[in-house]
Amino acid sequence: MGIFNSFFGGKSSEEKEEKQALPWQELKTIAQLDTITEVSKTRPVAIFKHSTTCGISRMALRSFEAQYGIDHNQMDLYYLDLKAYRQVSDEVGYRFQVMHQSPQLILIKNGTAVYHDSHGSISAIVLESKL
Repeated sequence: MGIFNSFFGGKSSEEKEEKQALPWQELKTIAQLDTITEVSKTRPVAIFKHSTTCGISRMALRSFEAQYGIDHNQMDLYYLDLKAYRQVSDEVGYRFQVMHQSPQLILIKNGTAVYHDSHGSISAIVLESKL
């Protein structure tokens, strides 16, 4: 297969740019929302709500991860599997006054949702501009 890559523009593993893993923190409990609210008073917090059974959600997550270039010291980043933690997802909407969407990205500052987007509009580039 290596010969085909050279003809069709594939990169060898040495040439591929190594992408760092995102600093995801799993959001699993309602109690964590208290921590998120407190932390957001001094540092922005983003929550990515993801449906593990939805193809659109998977595409949005992959696109977000590919675009993501925010330094881990600038913001806390949470991942919520909304299928596994539906009550937490419901509480996120209630507490931050954001209508449920899936997938959804929510930015919290000073205990308030200051930006949110969903589906194909989710963008790490736009998120970074809102910090």
